[in-house]
Amino acid sequence: MLNILLVDDDVEFSDVVCHIVEFLGHNINTATSLKEAHQWFENNTFDHVLLDFMLPDGSGLHLLDHLKMIGQSPKITLISGHPSVKGILAEMCEPNVGHLLKPLQREDLELVLNGPKKTAKKVKPSGITRHFGSLIGESEPMQKLYTMIERVAKTNANVMLMGESGAGKEVVAQAIHNASQCEGPLVASNCGALSKELIGSELFGHEKGAFTGAIARKEGVFEQSNDGTLFLDEVTEMPIDMQPNLLRVLETKKVTRVGGNKEIPTNCRVISATNRSLIDLAQNNVIREDIYFRLAVFPIDIPPLRDRKEDIPLLAKAFLEQLNDENGTSFSWKSEQLKDLQNYEWPGNVREIRHAIHRAFIMSDPQSSEITLPDNLESPFSRVNNKTAEKQVSAGQTIEEVEKELIHATLDKVQGNKTLAAQMLGISTKTLYNRLNAYGGIGEYK
Repeated sequence: MLNILLVDDDVEFSDVVCHIVEFLGHNINTATSLKEAHQWFENNTFDHVLLDFMLPDGSGLHLLDHLKMIGQSPKITLISGHPSVKGILAEMCEPNVGHLLKPLQREDLELVLNGPKKTAKKVKPSGITRHFGSLIGESEPMQKLYTMIERVAKTNANVMLMGESGAGKEVVAQAIHNASQCEGPLVASNCGALSKELIGSELFGHEKGAFTGAIARKEGVFEQSNDGTLFLDEVTEMPIDMQPNLLRVLETKKVTRVGGNKEIPTNCRVISATNRSLIDLAQNNVIREDIYFRLAVFPIDIPPLRDRKEDIPLLAKAFLEQLNDENGTSFSWKSEQLKDLQNYEWPGNVREIRHAIHRAFIMSDPQSSEITLPDNLESPFSRVNNKTAEKQVSAGQTIEEVEKELIHATLDKVQGNKTLAAQMLGISTKTLYNRLNAYGGIGEYK
């Protein structure tokens, strides 16, 4: 916990900063002038001073001279309202003096107060190549994927990643970003995790006071990813009536924050992702056609793990080596275990195999060097999917048998709601009752 002094004469700004700093777990006091700041330092010491450049009774730089005179040396972060001022201050001040620009975001303050977030140590498995710094696999489907990444990386074309859940769409997005060698960051946003009310603010940002709770201006992900890459995961889950706003940004390369009227230029490659099929996209009205053509300038299909089983041993070794490195252990695979992993279908793809290996790692004897795989690799979701697959149509079934399975599967999906089931099946409720009576199954859904 740090003791912080904020020196700024903007009361509203100070209130916002105090709220954020306290949320980050630190103590904060405020001064509105140089005189008040001097008074605070008469009987107190501070770990960090957030200092406005322009104060009512002089420049914030005068406080730096005062602190040297009284022998105190807290960390200083100067705050200014214009990029050009920030550049001038950087030349005038010592290298250890930080700088922030208004308006401040929570992330800005968290970085200067808490430092960068600690990340897990990057592991380079021996003998395992990570293509573009993130992708593992030497199979033919992956070689084709690498070729597509290399080609699109040389352009600024928008990319749509299509593939099953867990196939690694975000990792491929990272690979494209790495291969592009662009100056800006990779910023990710999950369109399926945001409410209709918040998605505009997330994508385009908002001005202070634009809606209840908008206590400060916020940059949207389009602005945050300027000169870099914006990854829109589950883009087909975005509400259909919000998609015209996205289309306008894609066409004009300008955003207007919620509650604002100024158009702000933006320059980023958009990589979107969906686990829906092309047929699903075309038939179920989940994405506008004009949006699709803007986002899918270069569509890429990511192969499921079952289509590249020769990569499974490489993935298993890489995941286990990472766990060993993070936990100071030395577990290893037996060849029979790798074959067992390779023989399983992995309906949850790379995400599922990573989960299974992590679970096996935790359950293994720490006194041994041998990893212990469970007798059954299936997850609860795999079992459900397998049961569903068993109910699919097979050759030799009669029309009546297929119809019966379809009706029962639909009723199961809607928890026995016959009116809704009839609508989904495209028949009347009366017809549905007649079919259930004929199949002797009406009693199951009373």
